[in-house]
Amino acid sequence: MNLNPGWLLLLLLSVSAGVWSVPIDRNAANQEAKEEVPEESVDTGLYYDRYLREVIEVLETDPHFREKLQTANTEDIKNGRLSKELDLVSHNVRTRLDELKRQEVSRLRMLLKAKLDSTNTQSLQMDHASLLKQFEHLDPHNQNTFEAKDLELLISTATKDLENYDAERHEEFKRYEMLKEHERREYLKGLDQEKREKEEKRMQELKDKHRQHPKVNAPGSVAQLREVWEETDGLDPQEFNPKTFFKLHDTNEDGVLDEQELEALFTKELEKVYDPKNEEDDMMEMEEERLRMREHVMKNVDTNKDRLVSLEEFLKSTEKREFNNPREWETLDTMPVYSEEELQRFEAELRDKEEELKRKAETLRQEQELLKERGKALEAQRREYQQAVLEMSQRQKDQQAPDVQPPAGPNGELQFQPEAPKVDDKEAKAPAEHAAAEAPSNMPAEPPQNLPIHT
Repeated sequence: MNLNPGWLLLLLLSVSAGVWSVPIDRNAANQEAKEEVPEESVDTGLYYDRYLREVIEVLETDPHFREKLQTANTEDIKNGRLSKELDLVSHNVRTRLDELKRQEVSRLRMLLKAKLDSTNTQSLQMDHASLLKQFEHLDPHNQNTFEAKDLELLISTATKDLENYDAERHEEFKRYEMLKEHERREYLKGLDQEKREKEEKRMQELKDKHRQHPKVNAPGSVAQLREVWEETDGLDPQEFNPKTFFKLHDTNEDGVLDEQELEALFTKELEKVYDPKNEEDDMMEMEEERLRMREHVMKNVDTNKDRLVSLEEFLKSTEKREFNNPREWETLDTMPVYSEEELQRFEAELRDKEEELKRKAETLRQEQELLKERGKALEAQRREYQQAVLEMSQRQKDQQAPDVQPPAGPNGELQFQPEAPKVDDKEAKAPAEHAAAEAPSNMPAEPPQNLPIHT
């Protein structure tokens, strides 16, 4: 995404923006502009970063709005005057902005639902309009179209959030350092006396080694800028010129040095102290040092507090006494990042969280045991049902009449006799009665022979 950093940084009061830099050949007699190389955009860290950038990208496609942005100043943006120009953009741009807002509202609704689900909050009638009010970067009352108020809210919220960005980074780094110290102490507690003393000695040697670095020039001082001029730019230090230096390092040629362009100037100084190959050098500390350097320069140079350094501001800073005779720069290893009291509070907080995690783990264990018991009960019940089905099936078989087998012969073979023709009961009785009448009275009646066997 190609964001014009000139007005983007002005719009955001810049903590991050994608820039287009032109590589400079320091050794060429006649420098020629080379093909522009896009640099990776830096995430602002805002939870609506993507929405912010997409809105800016769409607005930049409108010629009228783009022209207004090129001539706008910080006050025009902060007081909402620029937002009124939204009414003059093309229909196509407004349509795209409307779609972006609907997508953002949909995303926020999903975030809210996930949050409510995670807290087991049941709400049959969720009032999204009320819940969306907690997000300040858009108008929650109008969820379908992007209006001037949305742009004004987006700018004011981003400005406020970015102003707190550095403070949050400092706090995050402090917690990181306290966690390191906590883990170090816990590790040493687990060692016997001999091993602990040996490990403490090793750690102290690493600290001492880290502190043995060349002198670090104060950021923004003539000594620091001359070093960049000579070692990075490849120019004669005796020909140092502040105006030329400014233009060389205004890589996107927008007339100002933004925070990223400034931080790039401190790389040579940071390399004196930090090397990613060394065990004793912490790269998280290096980034904190870079932030401190940038804040130092902004405090002394950025007179209008717009988080940008103009050429005029830069040249005026070179006229100050501190520019030629600065105080020696104190690196992080020479100052405490936190107090012992802060560390104790932090450790107490860790213990509380650990206890909470243990309680949750115990609850989960109990729930797991309960699920196992329920599983066993369900398995036993399933077996009972299965046994009952088998017994019922067997009873049904037993109730059925067994099949009659034909008589067996002397060798066990089955003998089958031809079945006599069936005779009607009345017809069978008549000859029998007739024969009985003709037989002598003193002769006993014999049962009929060879009657068919009914199976």
